[in-house]
Amino acid sequence: ERDLRAGTENTAGIVGMGVACELATGFVADAATASACRAVRDRFERGVLELLPDAVVNRPPGNDEQVRLWNTSNIGFPTLEAEGILVALSERGVCASAGAACSSGSLEPSPVLRAMGIPDVIAHGSVRFSTCKDTTPAQVDEAATIVAEVVRKLSRSMAAAG
Repeated sequence: ERDLRAGTENTAGIVGMGVACELATGFVADAATASACRAVRDRFERGVLELLPDAVVNRPPGNDEQVRLWNTSNIGFPTLEAEGILVALSERGVCASAGAACSSGSLEPSPVLRAMGIPDVIAHGSVRFSTCKDTTPAQVDEAATIVAEVVRKLSRSMAAAG
């Protein structure tokens, strides 16, 4: 532990993590729960795309459900920068991210998006949204509306500046 704390292990924390893992394994393995969560994710994506037809859901071609997480959506907003979108979303109470935690602070687009062949103009403005088993359709509808308002405002600002 790099001499930062004593060597005594947090036994209660370790046992708690084990119980949490067991519960999560049951949740993740439940096909009905995964299907319900996928429906919520898809509803969010449809809502964003209806409000912002230029937005792009970043996903692999073909039957992507084999490789795509049922609770995660990555949406690209062409010509915008993810950092600006994230700040504005945070101000409105919507939590999202632009990439992996290990790449925090980087202005480069996600290497995963690049490997998927996503053009830089979309990758730079791509934002990842996650839901959970308790996310409701009303919450994703509200989030989609907020995302659209934020993106429209940033697009108008870019057009006025450019």
